[in-house]
Amino acid sequence: QVQLVESGGGLVQPGGSLRLSCAASGIIFSAAVMNWYRQTPGKEREMVARITSTGGTNYGPSVVGRFTVSRDNGKNTLYLQMNTLKPEDTAVYYCNTVFAGRQIWGQGTLVTVSS
Repeated sequence: QVQLVESGGGLVQPGGSLRLSCAASGIIFSAAVMNWYRQTPGKEREMVARITSTGGTNYGPSVVGRFTVSRDNGKNTLYLQMNTLKPEDTAVYYCNTVFAGRQIWGQGTLVTVSS
């Protein structure tokens, strides 16, 4: 059974930092392309960051230079370091991968950026 479990969300002030984690099980994590998405009410889910099995990364234009995606294959864990957070970063953040042709999503973790 493939499972993705996010953690690390919470309330942070503008300009602050937060690190999200995603624990994966049921997949060969080291071979998987892993993604972070986010979604706010009334909007489509937005790709935030992607990391390939070889460590190559891509970022959504609104987070370039502020967010960093990384992975620890020994721990089967994906990370998203978020710096210089803005109120518009407020969203539910989801971990994602594709397994056997299916999109796999975690339950999401809420990040709220507010003073």
